[in-house]
Amino acid sequence: MKKRLICLFMTIIFAAGTSFPVYADEPYSGAYAYSLYCVNTGKFLIEHNGNERLPMASTTKIMTAILGIEYLQADKEETVVTVTPDMYAEGSSMYLKAGEKLLLSDVVAGMLMVSGNDAANAAALTVGGSQEGFQDLMNEKAKSIGLKNTRFVTPSGLDAQGHYTTACDLAKLMEYCMENSLFREIDREKSITVDFVEPIGKQQTYYNENRLLREYDYCIAGKTGYTDKAGRTLVSCAEKDGIRLIAVTLNDSKSDWQDHKNFFDYGFDLLSLQPIEPEIDSIDISVVGGEKDKILLSIGTSPLVCVEDYENTEVDRVYKLPRFVYAPVKDGEKIGYVEYYKNGVYIGKSEVTAFENAAYKEITTSFLENVVSFFKRLKF
Repeated sequence: MKKRLICLFMTIIFAAGTSFPVYADEPYSGAYAYSLYCVNTGKFLIEHNGNERLPMASTTKIMTAILGIEYLQADKEETVVTVTPDMYAEGSSMYLKAGEKLLLSDVVAGMLMVSGNDAANAAALTVGGSQEGFQDLMNEKAKSIGLKNTRFVTPSGLDAQGHYTTACDLAKLMEYCMENSLFREIDREKSITVDFVEPIGKQQTYYNENRLLREYDYCIAGKTGYTDKAGRTLVSCAEKDGIRLIAVTLNDSKSDWQDHKNFFDYGFDLLSLQPIEPEIDSIDISVVGGEKDKILLSIGTSPLVCVEDYENTEVDRVYKLPRFVYAPVKDGEKIGYVEYYKNGVYIGKSEVTAFENAAYKEITTSFLENVVSFFKRLKF
């Protein structure tokens, strides 16, 4: 009997336990520094040595690529790059040859696909005019984005004195780049084929070194890197059900691919997009010149807010409505809107519309009746 009671008690405890959400422990990484950033909330979900300045290797090319892309978008015409000997560099390469010509957009693509150091130098000399000029552009852009612990020296990421970033800064840089449609379009491709301008007819296919694009369903972008000083570096971005996460590992072991998968799985399990609960059941507004003194209003669908499942979401609402409306009013007519703020940050708005009609009020009283009514309201 005693054993049966114990079994029954344990069964009840187990059943009760399964009715509550269970959150996985924060995943382990062998990287010296790492971070997991949620773009929706602007918060770091995971961070270890996240603000320590470290070499970044070829994740540098994230900055080089976005400067090349913005140069193209500002110029509004495709730029042709002529390869020169001073664009050569050791390490990973597109294997460009002096005298060859190709589009700057293809140079950027090759840089993101196979981490071509020659491509990075080609972009830098084309956009900045010189290595020094491009270095200035990189650091100006870093400052404008708000990267406080980042300094660029080389466009390729080859080791250099004073060339450093942090796991948190790299996440913010990737967030900025992912707002650019052309960057997203290029960086998510598993391969690209370049048609050279010269020699005519030369065509070369380059395959993206970011394995997560093939191994993780929700990965949408990323950049690898390695030097002896920096070790293995990796920045990746994944999106699932409207939630966008960015993972960064610096000086990682050979487990970096799995580390990023674990980070993303953890983040997607932790977060969800939820509609903002209505603050009030109904709202009305006064009508001037209508057959009704007031009409009900309808608040439209609220924006979705990204929250941790166990967190109570505090949202401030600001109602942008007139004091009254003039008849006639039609059901569904836009009256105003509600703005939503989470922790002081604007997250969206909902339209407020009329929920019923309000026609003109017909005047049926005579002139004499109006005069009598007027004097009755006067006080002598």
